[in-house]
Amino acid sequence: MVNQNHRGALVVLGASCFVYVTAETIPVGLLPQIADGLSVSEADVGLLLTSYAVVAALTTIPLTALTMRIPRHLLIAATVAIFAISQLIAAFAPTFLILTLSRLICAVAHGVFWSTIAPVAARLVPPDRAGRATALVFLGNSLAIVLGVPLGTALGQWLGWRVALAVLAVLGAACVAALMIVLPKLPALPRDLAVRAGAQLKASVQIIRSGPVAAVCLITAVLVIGHFAAYTYIAPLVRRDGGLEGIGLSALLLGYGAAGLLGNWIVSRFVDRKPRTLLTMLIGIMVVSLALLIPVLGTAPTVLAALAWGGTFTAIPVILQAAILRVAPDARDAASAVYVVAFQIGIGGGALLGERFVRAEMLAWLPVIAAVLTLVAGLTVLTARRAFPSHVPLPSAV
Repeated sequence: MVNQNHRGALVVLGASCFVYVTAETIPVGLLPQIADGLSVSEADVGLLLTSYAVVAALTTIPLTALTMRIPRHLLIAATVAIFAISQLIAAFAPTFLILTLSRLICAVAHGVFWSTIAPVAARLVPPDRAGRATALVFLGNSLAIVLGVPLGTALGQWLGWRVALAVLAVLGAACVAALMIVLPKLPALPRDLAVRAGAQLKASVQIIRSGPVAAVCLITAVLVIGHFAAYTYIAPLVRRDGGLEGIGLSALLLGYGAAGLLGNWIVSRFVDRKPRTLLTMLIGIMVVSLALLIPVLGTAPTVLAALAWGGTFTAIPVILQAAILRVAPDARDAASAVYVVAFQIGIGGGALLGERFVRAEMLAWLPVIAAVLTLVAGLTVLTARRAFPSHVPLPSAV
């Protein structure tokens, strides 16, 4: 069982996830406001996600390897501190270039944060509860979509997008203080394991050669590319489909995230036992919900489809992260780093793909692309039986 101190540590880790995910995706909700405030196009603002993801993808593996000997509790706190500083710079950015550079500062720490946080959560609990611990921490992701993005959007519309970013900086600083108080001391890996894991990170091609690891990363990249191609431009998309903007957009994002929170809770109950069944079911629902966004059906169908989309996609990373830990039990940090790279490739690739279509005035094609890529990922899951078994037995008691 997890003692109360460790439970509190998991909660603070989840809070750190909350601020990171909110900050990374806040341009989605404030896309029109940032574009107007800095005199750039909405397509340009969408590229904030691409540039962030590119830097995170390029730096994750080498920086994770270089930080392998740093105690885990200090490393997590340092990455969140860098986050807070970057948000403060962004809040006062006088130009779009400075705003972009401030986000890139955060992106440098991003990969290390995400490749470290799941293994840290797993170290706080017994092996058979690693998936549940990850799900608890990743509730922060869902809450970011439930509360962070919609409330940040509403705050940005009310007081300005700079105020929203300043609030994120304050929350990040609070998380740093909380981490230093409640997170137990977690030494770095023993030297021999650190050297081995560092070598695996530096030779990431060898990790990818593992069939199950490659399958998880491929499915992750394809799913996330499809999702972010459409999600990055959800503001203009639902404005077209349902006439939603302003408070209506904030309410939709709130419902989107609430559905994700519910999906996350349901998945956390079964993620350690039935990963394949769960993932294929969620992907199927996601394909249908995206397909419903292709025609312009009006406000009610748009809202319902968006809620189903949010409920499924927000829960999917819990299954993927648990899978990457399961298929590489002896190299969790290394495998997590490669997984983070795959996820960032998905975010950056999806945002870039969406930007190309929006700039070409082909906004209506974004749900089509997302649905097709999600379907491809689902078919891949059916062939990846080692990565996503239909049933995972509990480890035998010692």
